[in-house]
Amino acid sequence: MLTISLVTLLALALLLGSGVWIAFALLGTGWIVLTLFFPLPAGPILASDFWGASYGWDLTALPMFIWMGEILFRSGLGNNMFQALAPWLGRIPGRLLHSNIIGSGLFAAVCGSSAATCATVGKMTLPELKQRGYDERLAIGTLASASTLGLLIPPSIMMIVYGVVTEQSISRLFIAGIGPGLLLLGLFMAYVIGWALLVGNKQGKVGEAVAPMPLARKLRISLQLLPLLALIGGILGSIYGGIASPTEAAACGVVLSMLIARANGHFNAIIFKDALFAAVRTSCMIAFIIAGASFLSSAMSFTHLPMNLAQQIGDLGLSPAMLLVVLTLFLLVLGCFLDGISLILLVTSIIMPVIETAGFDLIWFGIYLVIVVEMSQITPPVGFNLFVIQGLTGKDIMAITRATVPFFALMIVAIILMSVFPGIATYLPQAMRG
Repeated sequence: MLTISLVTLLALALLLGSGVWIAFALLGTGWIVLTLFFPLPAGPILASDFWGASYGWDLTALPMFIWMGEILFRSGLGNNMFQALAPWLGRIPGRLLHSNIIGSGLFAAVCGSSAATCATVGKMTLPELKQRGYDERLAIGTLASASTLGLLIPPSIMMIVYGVVTEQSISRLFIAGIGPGLLLLGLFMAYVIGWALLVGNKQGKVGEAVAPMPLARKLRISLQLLPLLALIGGILGSIYGGIASPTEAAACGVVLSMLIARANGHFNAIIFKDALFAAVRTSCMIAFIIAGASFLSSAMSFTHLPMNLAQQIGDLGLSPAMLLVVLTLFLLVLGCFLDGISLILLVTSIIMPVIETAGFDLIWFGIYLVIVVEMSQITPPVGFNLFVIQGLTGKDIMAITRATVPFFALMIVAIILMSVFPGIATYLPQAMRG
C-alpha cells in the first residue's frame, strides 16, 4: 500500500510539475495507478467516468452562470456601479476605498467569477482612486481580496463544482455562502476604516473629500443599481422561493443579463459572440477537469488510499480543530500551484473520507474550502487575481502580493470565526431545510 501511495503522489507531482493541463495530469495519474497495480482495463473505466461526470443536470447551471458573467463583464455595469456607490461613501473613513469592497460584493453576486469581478471593478476604480490621491497599495489590496468574493457569494461557480462532485445541494451551498460572504465584507471594511483612522488620515492618503450632494440627486444616481439588484433578486429569489432550480435560474439570468447589457448600450452581435465563445472555453475546461478528477477518484477507490489515509489520520487522534489547521496549511501550499477548481476537485477526489470520518458538515466544509480557494487567488505563483491586477496596473507581482497580506490574514480570521461559530455558514441552510 505504501508503494501505491508513493507512486500515486510521485506521478501526480511529476505531471503537475511538467506543465501539462490539469485534466491530463489527473487522467494520467489514474491511468498509471490502474495499469501498474490492478488487472483492470483502464479504458472502460475512463469512458464510464467521463460519461458519469458530464451528464448531471446540476452541471448545466455551470455554463449558464459563466455565460451570464461574461455578458455582464462586457456590459459597462462596473461604471454604473461605481457612479452609484461613490456619493454614499464620502463620510465613511476610507471613503472611496470601500467602493472596491462593496462593488466587488455586488458584482460577485451576479458574476460568480473572481477574475471577472477583479477586472470589471478594477478597470473603473483603480484609475479613479489613483487620480484622487488614495493609497495605491491599499487600493490594490482591497480590490485583489474583495474580488475573490466572486467565488463565495452566490451564484458561485466553485460551489456548483463542489456540489456536483460531492452530491450536495447547490441551493443549500449558495445560501450557506451568504453569511461568510457578508462576514468577509465586514472584516475588509473594518480594516479599511481602522487604517484610515489610524494611518491614512495622518498621511493624507485617503483621497480628496467627496463633494456634498443633495439626497435627491444621490437617490437618482443610485437608480443605476436597480438592474443589478433586480438581477440578484431574481436569481436568488427564484431559487430560494422554490420557483426555479439553480439551472433554470441561471438560464433566466443569461436572458436578463442580455437585456441589462442592451439597456446599458453595451450589447451587440460581437459582444454576444465573444461572451458565448469565452463561456464555452471556460466551461469545457472545467468539464474536462471534472472528468479527469472523476477518473482519478475511481482509481483511488481501487487503491483504498483515501480510506487508509482517513484511518491513519484517525489513528493519530487529531482533534477536528487540529485537523483543520493541518488541512488548511496543506491546502494553502497546494493553492500556490493549482487553480481553484483543480484544488477543489483534487481535494474531493482524495481526502473526502477523512472529512466525513472527522464529522465535518459537508455544506460547512464546502464553504470553508471555497474560502481557502479564495486565499489561493491572491498567493503567487498561480494567483489569478494578482495577474489581473498586474495587467491593470503594470506593478510587480510581489508588490501586489504584499498589498494583499492584511486581507489574507483577515480570511484566516474568517475561517477561525467559522470554526468557532459554524452557524455563520450552516444557519441559513438548516433554516431553509426546516
